[in-house]
Amino acid sequence: MTRIDRRGLLKAAAAAGALNLAWPLSAGLTPAQAREAAEALGADYDPAPFTLGVASGDPRPTGVLLWTRLAPEPLAAEQRLPEVVEVEWTVALDRGLRRVVAHGTAPASATLGHSVHVPVNGLRPGTRYWYGFKALGRTSRVGRTRTAPAHHVGKVRFAAANCQAFHDGFYAAHRAIARENVDFVLHLGDYIYEHGQVGGVPADHVRDHESPTVFTLADYRRRHALYKGDASLREAHAAHPWFLTWDDHEAANDYSGTGGGAPFMQRRAAAYQAWYEHMPHRDDSDVALPDPEIHRVRRWGGLLELTILDLRSHRSAQNLADGTILGAGQKDWLKRVVDRAPDAWHVWANSIMLSQLRGSPGGPYMFTDQWDGFLEERKEVLGHVHGSGLEDLVVVTGDWHSAFVDDIRTDFDETSSPVVGTEFTAHSVTSGAYPPDWNKANGPVMGAANPHLKYFEGNRYGYDVYEVTPERFSAHMRVIGDRRDPASPVTTLTTFHVDRGTVGSYEDRATKDSPAQYRRD
Repeated sequence: MTRIDRRGLLKAAAAAGALNLAWPLSAGLTPAQAREAAEALGADYDPAPFTLGVASGDPRPTGVLLWTRLAPEPLAAEQRLPEVVEVEWTVALDRGLRRVVAHGTAPASATLGHSVHVPVNGLRPGTRYWYGFKALGRTSRVGRTRTAPAHHVGKVRFAAANCQAFHDGFYAAHRAIARENVDFVLHLGDYIYEHGQVGGVPADHVRDHESPTVFTLADYRRRHALYKGDASLREAHAAHPWFLTWDDHEAANDYSGTGGGAPFMQRRAAAYQAWYEHMPHRDDSDVALPDPEIHRVRRWGGLLELTILDLRSHRSAQNLADGTILGAGQKDWLKRVVDRAPDAWHVWANSIMLSQLRGSPGGPYMFTDQWDGFLEERKEVLGHVHGSGLEDLVVVTGDWHSAFVDDIRTDFDETSSPVVGTEFTAHSVTSGAYPPDWNKANGPVMGAANPHLKYFEGNRYGYDVYEVTPERFSAHMRVIGDRRDPASPVTTLTTFHVDRGTVGSYEDRATKDSPAQYRRD
């Protein structure tokens, strides 16, 4: 199989002074030229106008949200479409869409990029459905979804993915997720990358008119459309319903949602709108231009309570004595969720690392853009978890481009403080990790500096599959062989377990000899 190294091709183009021709979103390219450049990097698209595929999200016991976007020219700044296009949608019990259970029409307006978000209600709990769209005389691909169960179930399986820089490789991880037997997918952020760097080429090495950094609504729309050009991503969306949160690169690196002047707030609004236009996200507000509300609680059959956090929109600056990563409103809401928690596994969808991470024993924190930059609030929240008596807490996290397993303590600097949960940080889908030499040298250093750290592996890429039963929570770390191969094989690197009613995790004996840069014996 011929492999396309996206990163290598872009580096070579930059060295030859031709990045403006190789990068699909460079200024000055026509939509046709942009698409040709994207296809040279291995992208392709569904037939028009449903080029970006279909998706479903936020499943509830009696309903689910359906999504598509009409984009006949996916990389165009504006679509040559009427102001409003009526889109037919159908939900059925079979792939052929013959046993129809719900159907209707929805307007796709230019105001929201001709995207469609259809909240379908009146469905049966715990049931698999298929769906599709029609518009402009054309039919979309058929997607598959399922509703959440209403009553007790004996098992829940879900996949978690994060950090998928298009320029760093193919989404073989999403290809595998599409084929997994899971109930839903949880995306933990960095769905796109906005920054002025492609293929390892810094923005200052690129002429201004070629810079890929995005600022406007049209910029963000085109960036999302480029990412949807990876067939495996569209396949994973069409295969399962998704829950979503975001991190920084959906808007701007390391940003605070409450900081910045008018130009940044305008940029943030453009980023948020484009994100909504391209995601199967349920927004219950009635405003025309959404400022999406991310945080929410969803339950899966009495076995799992999923709490989705928004760690960007409401945060203050880092390293302030009274700083907040949640915002006052979301923090109060999270405390109420903890206080009202049912007897179930409690999973927090967390975009950036909750656990402490020092770079040396007693040394400074490695990154204060994560919860380490909001120390008092972290102590307050974890102290509330402990004080409430909440048990069986598992936090699943993205962002780091490496895998970590941590005990969550109310005070990470005090090894005698209570353990209140386990955090699993997953590998990235494609986004570049630290070099192997760095991982080899620093894995033991991080282990020595952070007594709660049990495991670190940073040389691989992939996703996690979590399997939940009444007795045990298992984290299976799936890894791909090669980011250059869209059909790369996937293997299970290792598996960790958490037993119900017992704090702390342990590695499965069958996989504990797998490669890693740190394990706590």
